[in-house]
Amino acid sequence: MPALVSKSLRDQRRSLIGWTIGMSAFFVLYLSIYPSISADPALYSQTATAKYPGALKDLMGGLDDFASGAGYLQTVVYQLFGPMLFVVCAMVLGNRALAQPEEAGTLELTLTLPVDRGRLVLQRFAALLLGLLAVAAVTFLVVWGLSAATGMNVPADRILAGHTGVFLLGVTFGTIALAVGAATGRKALGMSAVGVIAVGGYIVETMGRNVAAISWLKWISPFHYFLEGQPLRQGFPVGDYLVLAAATAVLALIAVLAFDRRDVGV
Repeated sequence: MPALVSKSLRDQRRSLIGWTIGMSAFFVLYLSIYPSISADPALYSQTATAKYPGALKDLMGGLDDFASGAGYLQTVVYQLFGPMLFVVCAMVLGNRALAQPEEAGTLELTLTLPVDRGRLVLQRFAALLLGLLAVAAVTFLVVWGLSAATGMNVPADRILAGHTGVFLLGVTFGTIALAVGAATGRKALGMSAVGVIAVGGYIVETMGRNVAAISWLKWISPFHYFLEGQPLRQGFPVGDYLVLAAATAVLALIAVLAFDRRDVGV
């Protein structure tokens, strides 16, 4: 493993452990109450959830079939809360790649070493990718184990498909933070960019589906390529996931080009 990748992972190990524990605890808390929901499905049937305001239902993915294992797992883990946790985690990791050390004044020291700028960005990107992959792997095992223990009857390959989606979504937003940091050297701008795109993209994909004036924006929302394929019910949406992977690759290239041409005070 390249030295800069391993050093970045060592520097982020406490954050990665903290995020893994926090996400796992969140999933344990919410998935452990599923038996009480499945024991009284009439209370959580479509008739009951139909009483919720339409905007709230859209925001939570429609609340369709909430009492089933796949429906509950989709709503609680893969609709809003799980993806947003991964997005925030990835944003933190992306900001720590370049913007944070530049603001702290330590990046200039790194650049005095015989390290090509493009290689530096790519290796920091690789650390982001591997760190988020580790978080995704552990939390996948937690979700899969709890779904089996609580009788959700959701196949492991469908859970893997959903978790692969949140991982790719997180990497996309983490690379947005990395690219903004590479171009500006400012953490606040990276956080703002991720926040605006994440919140706006999610609203367009959920509540904006029935608003003709903005519904076309779904094609530029990363959430569209995760939620539209319904991985828990239909398996891997390969085409959609390839779009997320391609967007991530383009963003990484933009980060390399932007950082290579910018004066960081060295």
